[in-house]
Amino acid sequence: MTQKHSSPQAVTDMQKRRRVGSAMLVGTTLEWYDFFLYGTAAALIFNKQFFPSLSPTAGTLAAFSTFAVGFVARPIGGLVFGHFGDRIGRRNTLIVSLLMMGIASTLIGVVPNYASIGVWAPVLLVLLRVVQGIGLGGEGAGATLMSMEHAPADKRNLYAGFPQMGTPAGLVLANVVFLSTNALMPSDAFDSWGWRIPFLLSGLLVVVGLAIRLRVEESPTFESVVSHRAVERFPLREAVRVGVGRMALTVGLMVANSAAAYVFMVFTLSYGTKHLDYNRTFLIACVSVAAVIWFATIPYWTGVADRSGRRTMFIGGSIALLVWCVAFLPLLDTGSNAVAAIAFLGMGLIVPVTHSVQGAIIADLFPASVRYSGTSLVLQVGAILGGGLAPIISSALVGESGGSAGVTVYLAIVCALSLVCAAFLFRTPTATPAEPAEAPTAV
Repeated sequence: MTQKHSSPQAVTDMQKRRRVGSAMLVGTTLEWYDFFLYGTAAALIFNKQFFPSLSPTAGTLAAFSTFAVGFVARPIGGLVFGHFGDRIGRRNTLIVSLLMMGIASTLIGVVPNYASIGVWAPVLLVLLRVVQGIGLGGEGAGATLMSMEHAPADKRNLYAGFPQMGTPAGLVLANVVFLSTNALMPSDAFDSWGWRIPFLLSGLLVVVGLAIRLRVEESPTFESVVSHRAVERFPLREAVRVGVGRMALTVGLMVANSAAAYVFMVFTLSYGTKHLDYNRTFLIACVSVAAVIWFATIPYWTGVADRSGRRTMFIGGSIALLVWCVAFLPLLDTGSNAVAAIAFLGMGLIVPVTHSVQGAIIADLFPASVRYSGTSLVLQVGAILGGGLAPIISSALVGESGGSAGVTVYLAIVCALSLVCAAFLFRTPTATPAEPAEAPTAV
């Protein structure tokens, strides 16, 4: 019986790939920890700390508006980091983005509340949220590219999925820290000052993330771009030449997953406690368990995509998401803890089907020399239209009607739109090559 032995070089390459995948997962987890921590605090704390003069509904809308500001800032980060990521490399831009997110989150933990400094409290909160958004805008596309561009040809979806796993991992970490801090002190103390502790912890976590990320080598694909003198002077301009139509379809393809995820991760914390009298700890626990399932199933779905292709999997997942979004809030409205748990578990099982390959789908639209800029643009516009607006729209619809029917209709429309966009996009082949052309171009 013949045994296959890997060469020393093959073993070294595999170790590098694993180190890159692990570093991108850890880095994105820490960035999403900061981002989701803000979302949880916006749903449960910030209306009382920073908008006490408003009614409960108006205060919640104001708090969710500051949450949405981070999404508005993300395209700025995506464009800036995308430009330099295509010009000077992926690695250094990702280090800067991690630093920005960690510093901003730590400072949120020391911002005085409205009772201390008046209107300057929400102003400072918004400014720091903008910094968070810019940092995450640079992280999302860059981490996907670093991981995917180190991957072997037959595992591009798998490696591109590692940063995607950072989203649910960051959510779980944020909720665990939030719940643990809440459990260790009286409720009044937590609402008054204890909520700051999870934000202050960001300072320590970012040091860990930097120590890991600094060990990662530059993307070999970007090094190939440099060696072929194919670096573009204005990469975003060249990226748009892929075609506005294809880019618009890709944005549409991702909005349903983003909207559904932020409704179940963020909006339900406010809606469930204020309108349905669910226990806050119970809801956070449900979201966390769903996120664990989401995290654990991403490698399975990216493996399916590598073996069988993305089209059937993605369209099937989009149909499942549409069906479950129609059922999700009515299940929650029953007021039963058992039924609500089933609703959240369904989201945890269905959301990762389409989320797992979104980064790879977007990245494959663009040639390597402009991939960071193009991917950032599509990713962040889709995030605004999907996740950034979902909590605000949902809260407004509930405030108008007093019930969740309008939110269910909204989610159904968004899911149907994404399904149509996916069907049209997958009818045409990927438009761009993965590597730069051999012929040199002017820098």
